Parts: sequence; structure tokens; C-alpha cells
Amino acid sequence: MSTPPAPVVVPELVAALRADLTAAAYTVEHVEDLLGPVAAGALDRGEALPALRATEPAAPTGGDPAAVLTRCFVLGVPVPVRALAAALPGVGVEAAALLGLVDAAGRGPDDEVRARVDLRPYAASDGAGEAAWWVVSDLGELATGGALRTDHVLGVGGASVTLAQATVRDPRRRVLDLGTGCGVQALHASRHAEHVVATDLSTRALAFAAFTTALAGLGPDRVELRAGSMLEPVTDDTFDLVVSNPPFVITPRRADVPAYDYRDGGRAGDDLVRDLVTGVGAVLAPGGVAQMLANWEIRDGEEWHERIGAWVDASGLDAWVVQRDEQDPAQYAETWIRDGGTTPADRAAWTARYGAWLDDLASRDVASVGFGIVTLRRPATGRPTLRRLESQTGSLRQPLGPVLAAGLAAHDAVTALSDDDLAARHLTVAPDVTEERYLEPGAVDPRVVLLRQGGGFGRTVQAGTALAAFVGACDGELTAGQIVGALGALLDVPAADVAADVLPSVRGLLADGLLTLA
Repeated sequence: MSTPPAPVVVPELVAALRADLTAAAYTVEHVEDLLGPVAAGALDRGEALPALRATEPAAPTGGDPAAVLTRCFVLGVPVPVRALAAALPGVGVEAAALLGLVDAAGRGPDDEVRARVDLRPYAASDGAGEAAWWVVSDLGELATGGALRTDHVLGVGGASVTLAQATVRDPRRRVLDLGTGCGVQALHASRHAEHVVATDLSTRALAFAAFTTALAGLGPDRVELRAGSMLEPVTDDTFDLVVSNPPFVITPRRADVPAYDYRDGGRAGDDLVRDLVTGVGAVLAPGGVAQMLANWEIRDGEEWHERIGAWVDASGLDAWVVQRDEQDPAQYAETWIRDGGTTPADRAAWTARYGAWLDDLASRDVASVGFGIVTLRRPATGRPTLRRLESQTGSLRQPLGPVLAAGLAAHDAVTALSDDDLAARHLTVAPDVTEERYLEPGAVDPRVVLLRQGGGFGRTVQAGTALAAFVGACDGELTAGQIVGALGALLDVPAADVAADVLPSVRGLLADGLLTLA
């Protein structure tokens, strides 16, 4: 299949397009209102027919401009010249074609115009608050009716949103978006960074990223684009934050298995993720954080955290790894074969690719593949003190970025406190924490006390009698040492014994955010 040209940035025309999209109320909220819940839900599942019917009144004459734009740039159906001209009066159809957004069959009002790109509104909530932009990418399978090309530039997907929500958003001077694709992470980073460098191996991806960021009003002084593989374009730089949704998919290295630029980094197994985890510290400034999505192989006879744990140990960085999912080889193969547009209906291709994936994973004794969020940090001084690898496969309350940022800060605070320092501090229970007590009928004392976290990771901690009583007294009035002393008197136990029993757990509750330092 031939590769369509990427969009071209002409600043004055992009500015006119931005004004037109704004005037058309081409927003996520307005488009969802136009479609209605049924059509919007179907579209999220990859079914276009309800959305086509919902926007059909706009097809002949124009109607609601957002409906015309949705039909053209999201659903990929031709619209008349006069309809698109009415929806984009400032930039016009000819200029839209000059920008590489559409192809027009002619200049007559009833001649058809067909989109060359996917241009859609995007709204998200991250640690910096609500945000809305427009994102430009290649048309997907829903619009083209065919399988993706290997040089396909992906739009906003679930992984993009996951990373955006998990990224720490405190102010940063320099941010690197490694493997920017269509530029989504660079958009998010631009809100809390003085300067963003966005890299990609694909020059087509960089062209889309240039258009997406220009459409957001971000020039090269705010978002700088560089071509190259992995860390090569930034070897002489350092950054306060690195974000990456890298091409982490473990793909068989066979000629009959397509290698998609957006998901396959051209390495065997999970070598690309290993190299990124172990190498990203070279471009992190002291105190700098790197966050990435990753897949890692879990070999037969190993625990999930052993392989990724060895990489973070080799990195020399603080590390917090959260495994969000784990798939066996068959599930993993099915996921990524479907992602490329092959279905079981295409029996020959499906069987060949399925077999290739199973053979490739079996050749390295892979029992399953883990997926998760990796957060690394270069210590501001000294050696790393954080090594946290945990599996959290349940639902999380988003955005997760503030929770991770608070967790890093809490780790630093708790690590710096001696037991005497901790005893002198005033503690409070986090506002999202509740307590559950389970008693047998007629019993005075509970058999089980659970502390539940309502936000973030939604952790549940089983507390013994002394710990539950300690937490119940953490209202900021007494110091931790005073509470320990009171519990010792109440339980008729030496205060030192209560401290030895309670304070290690208190440190864990502080690190997890169930308790806070007043």
C-alpha cells in the first residue's frame, strides 16, 4: 500500500484552521451530544453505522459544522465541497488540501471531499487539570476499511491516555517526550514545562506531531522536534522529566509478521524496554523523573518482578513499577494480531501470525507478558533508596500522576525520618480513608479492622488492634510518640514495645498516603 503524504504546517493557514474548529464547537463534549450516547458508545467500540446515521442530516448541505467535520475526519466518509467549506469558512477547502488534510474531487459545490488524515477533538484530565486540543493522525481502520499500514501514525489510544494520566505534572524546566508519535504527550507536557523536546524515529510521525502542536498554538520555541532512535537525538542533553510510550510490543522477527512503526521498535523480545530502563538515567538531571509504559517477559519459573527488577537495579535509579496486567502467550498474540487489523476471518494470515507469536515467545520460555507503568528517578544526591515493584490489576482512580508524585515525596520524607523524628511528628488520616470493622455477633472487639483508601491505588490494609487505635487517634493534635505512650498505658504494654509494633506499619501508611505528616 502506498504511503499518503503527511500534513504540512503553514502557520497562517493552521491559525485559520484553529479558529474554524473553535467556531464550529468541534469539541469532545459537543460531538458526543451530536451523536448521542448510543452512537458515541458504538463509535468507541469501533462501529461507525450509528454515528453515520446520527450525522447524516449534515451530509448534503452542511448543517452543524461539527457534524460535517466528524463525518469527514473521524468517520472517513466523503462530504460535499459546500458542506466542508461551510464548516471551515476561514481556511477553506483549497487551503485544507494544501495543508494535506483533504483531497477534493473538484471545485464544484457538490464535488466530493475526502479526508486524508484523522483530525478529531481530544479532551483529557491529567495531574494539571482539564485540557482540550485537536489531534491529527493517520486515518484508522474504521475510516479506511482496511488494515493499517506499517508506517501508520497512531492517534490517541488507551495507552496514550494511561501515560498522560500517570505522569507527574509539577513544574519542570525541560521535558523529553521520547517516541512522540502524533504528539499527544508533548501537548500534555507543554502545560507544565518551559521547553519540550519530542523525538521519534519516524519522520512521518514527526510531521503529524508538528501539525498537532502547531494546531495547539505551540511553536518550536515550546516544542522542539528531533528525529532519531531512542535516546540518540538527546545524548548531550539532560531533562527534568522524560515521558515515553515506546514501541514496546514484543513482536516475532519474521518477514511474514508486519512490524508497525508505532508499536514495534525492531528489537528481539523485550530488549527495547530493557535498554530504555537501564539507559534513560543518562539523560536525567538530578531529581529528574522518567515515566514510561512497558511490556516485559515473564520467563517460566520466574516471578513477574524478577526481570523488570533486574533492569531497575542496573539503572542505578529510584524505581516504582506498577504491573497493571499480565497475559499468557495466546492472549498476547491475539491482542496484537487484532491490533494490526488481522481477524480470525482471514484464516491463513491469522494462523500464520498466531503461530509466529507462539513460537517466538516459546523460544525464550516466556510464560506470560506483563504490562505496566515504570517510574524512575535520579536521586538528587546519593544512592537510590526506592525500589518498589507491585502488581495492581484492579481499577485505579485517575489521574494517577498526583498519587505517584505524592508517593515519591512521601518516600523521601519517611526515609529521612528516624524513629525519634517520627515520634515527634503530628500525623493525620488522609481524607479518603475509611475504616471497616468486622465483629462476630455479640462480640465487643472486632476480629478484623480494614483501612480502605478511596482514591489512587485504592489500597486496603488490615490493621491490628494497636495500629487501628493509633490511626484512629491521628487527628493532628498529638504527636506519634504521645499516641504510642497513651496506647502503652491503655494496653498495659511498654511504650517501646508499642512503638516497635506500630511505627514500621505507620511508615508504610505514610508512604502509601493513608496517613500524612501534619
